[in-house]
Amino acid sequence: MSDRQYWLMKSEPDEYSIDDLERDGVEPWDGIRNYEARNNMRDKMNVGDGILFYHSRISPPEIVGTMEVASEPYPDPTQFDPDSKYFDEKSSEEDPRWKLVDVKFVQKFDEPVSRTAMKEEPALEEMVIFKRRRLSITPVTEAEWKKIHEMAGAEVK
Repeated sequence: MSDRQYWLMKSEPDEYSIDDLERDGVEPWDGIRNYEARNNMRDKMNVGDGILFYHSRISPPEIVGTMEVASEPYPDPTQFDPDSKYFDEKSSEEDPRWKLVDVKFVQKFDEPVSRTAMKEEPALEEMVIFKRRRLSITPVTEAEWKKIHEMAGAEVK
């Protein structure tokens, strides 16, 4: 077993989709304002970790592809921008409250894996996403990572 870790990160496709990331290549994963999700990025993620890209707030929600962590954590610049919906007046550049990582596009699945299909798959019943619905970044096991790729008919990268 490798030291590589795996994650699931949610995004609403009308805010930022897998197609946007494919176009951009690398993008800061900004706007996270949940401490547990922030702590995952700040304290646990490493460059090269695999990430399942999950489109939320669509019907059905689905995993649409993969990306990987492309940077060490650094302060989320949106917290300092008064015009941003992610502005945090209690955060300062001297003591930033919110961190982010850059993510890099890896692949888009030809066959997205729906939340419904995931819930019906016994090998995925322990996924953190089913236990912590409101959390936008959750850990994924290597076995779950491989099973999602299998369900998507995609090469494990």
